[in-house]
Amino acid sequence: MTKSASVEHENFILPPTIVSKVDVSRLVHEVEQVDSILSDAVLRTGTHGSAHTKPTLSDQLNEFLKYNELTIGTSRERTSLIKELRLLKDKAPVVHMTFATTADRESLEYLVGWLRSSIHKQSIVTVGVQPSLIGGVYVRTPNHVHDFSLRNKLKGQHELLLKELRALTKDKKHV
Repeated sequence: MTKSASVEHENFILPPTIVSKVDVSRLVHEVEQVDSILSDAVLRTGTHGSAHTKPTLSDQLNEFLKYNELTIGTSRERTSLIKELRLLKDKAPVVHMTFATTADRESLEYLVGWLRSSIHKQSIVTVGVQPSLIGGVYVRTPNHVHDFSLRNKLKGQHELLLKELRALTKDKKHV
């Protein structure tokens, strides 16, 4: 690793493309695969491998390594990174967000960017879909639950809604 061999998960910077725990799990799995490929190559050739054994890395892993100024050239670096990524996956603060419809990746990256700049630098999001929300979002953290849905906003407003609808239909009859 470029910085030092003592890089800890608490200091990792997560790029905006790493949004969820699934993304972190993919990083762990990919580094494990790379470690396996390179370790096998060392065993087969008896050296540090050849150009033919250099695995292709995903954009997410390349971006993660770049953000954290890390390399995975040696077995020690990979082993340390795998250990720390597993800890990150287990310890990163998770915000559960439930939307009325499926959120697009760009919006999730924007939300995660805001969470990381405002709440915690390693926040990750778990996304759910609940069509009965109609609109808005339901947010759950380990300590709080916030209902920013249209359904919640309209709760208790039944009489006001009926009054407004009657007024609208009355106005249309006069036109």
